[in-house]
Amino acid sequence: QLPLVESGGGVVQPGDSLRLSCEAPEFTVDDYAIGWFRRVPGKERERVACISGTDDSVDYGDSVKGRFTISRDSAKSTVFLQMNSLKPEDTAVYYCAAKKYYPVCVDWYAMEYYGKGTLVTVSS
Repeated sequence: QLPLVESGGGVVQPGDSLRLSCEAPEFTVDDYAIGWFRRVPGKERERVACISGTDDSVDYGDSVKGRFTISRDSAKSTVFLQMNSLKPEDTAVYYCAAKKYYPVCVDWYAMEYYGKGTLVTVSS
């Protein structure tokens, strides 16, 4: 079983909202820095949002500040990414990644666990 399982992607119109889920069936999400990253073919992977593995602090990429919200539901062992006011440039494959006992999300390649991604398409 994959350590992280993303869901919630789909095709929406500009201005719409989506909520992505990152489920961790085998561990306690409170103990992990968990980040959402996205990748567009031909571009570098971008860190979108992160929730700390040592407290409840969060941070966001500049391109999504004020529109996206990351949150954690410990009982469901799931981290969510609420995406509002979606734009065509938000179209990407969204991945979640985790690193145990870390206060922040580090570079993608330094995270420990990964999901397979979920596709978000924003198009009119």
